[in-house]
Parts: sequence; structure tokens; C-alpha cells
Amino acid sequence: MIENENKNAIIRMFHVSRYYGPRAALVDISLDIYKNEFLFISGPSGAGKTTLLKMAYMAESVTEGQILIDGINLSRIPRKRVPFLRRNIGIVFQDYKLIPSKTVYENVSLVLEAAGQKRRLIQKKVKSVLRTVGMEQRINALPPSLSGGEQQRVAIARAVVGDPKIILADEPTGSLDAEAAGFVFNLLKGFHTRGATVVIATHDKELIRKTGGRVVYLNAGRLTTLPEI
Repeated sequence: MIENENKNAIIRMFHVSRYYGPRAALVDISLDIYKNEFLFISGPSGAGKTTLLKMAYMAESVTEGQILIDGINLSRIPRKRVPFLRRNIGIVFQDYKLIPSKTVYENVSLVLEAAGQKRRLIQKKVKSVLRTVGMEQRINALPPSLSGGEQQRVAIARAVVGDPKIILADEPTGSLDAEAAGFVFNLLKGFHTRGATVVIATHDKELIRKTGGRVVYLNAGRLTTLPEI
């Protein structure tokens, strides 16, 4: 799946495998993902989609092969530099991973605080991104008081508030009803339009059918021929 090398790939995977003891989660994955691409990684549950995303933001290590993010070889990055790499990557989790004891504002602002941004700029950016995702009116709410769709909007706001080059979304609509899923999907398309590379791991065929984005298919840890969607 390594394609035309003259294209501007922002993520490159070369013969990547991931093993947990004798069990193979991913086997010999070679894939280019291009700047400002909207890409789906599809496949059944357990196919390795989440593991693939985790390796891209270094939550999982590569057993074999190499991954390059924007020209940086992940195998050569000192651990202390990993947080700086992740500032260019926004991550949207299926289970939101919001801090329940912190407000909507605090959950989103943590990203900018960790990057050392000034308070006035943090306030401006957080309010702006919450307005974009339609959550400005719930700025002081705690996550347990929000619906699933609202929590996912906050999770997207947190992922994009630092203006990342790459957004990785792991089953972002998997636990949402159709209306909430459509809203979340349109948000991700909007950030793609503004210039981000968006990679969505999903087994939702209806979601895939609604866009013309490229689709790669994983099955049992291997890239395979895409079945009819």
C-alpha cells in the first residue's frame, strides 16, 4: 500500500507489525497517508484498527518495521520528545476520555496549558473551538451531565484546540445515535476542510458511504482487498 512516493505523505508505515507475545495484532502493514487526506481505516472488530492508530501516536510500540510522522522516524524519538510530537496530533477516542471532575472548559484547556500557552490565548481559543462544536453554552458543565454526543463534541474540541496537523479518530461515532453521529462526522469533515489530515478507524459502512474519502481495509491484522461497502 505504499503508493506514489512523489505525493506528500504525512504518515508513512513501512512493513509494520505488532505482536503481543505470540499473537499478531498487525502484520506487515505498509501504508502512506497524505497531507490533508480524509482516510477511513475499516474492518471488523478486532482487526487491528485501534492498534494501528495507537502506534501512530506512540501509545503502542512497533514490534517490527518503521513509522514516520511528518518525516520524523518514531523509532528514533527520545521519550522526552514524545509530548512535542503529539502536539501535532489530535486524538478522538470512542469512549471520550474526558476527566469527569473537570468542566468542559478545563478538559479542553488542558491541552494548551500543557503546551505552555498564555492564559488569555487559552481562553480565546477554548471559547472559539467550543463555539465551533456547538458546546459554548455548556462550558461550565461536568462531563457526567452531558449526553454521549455532547461528550464526543467536547472530545473533538480537545483534539483540535491545538491546531494539529493530524486528527486520529477511533470509532468516533460508534456509541452515538444517528443524529449525533452525523453531527460529529460533519465536525471532522469541517476540520479536514480547514487543512487537517483526518484518519477515522470505523466499521460503520453507512458512515463510509457518505463520503468519497479513501478507504483501507484491515482484517485479522493485515491490509486486504476492500470488500464491497
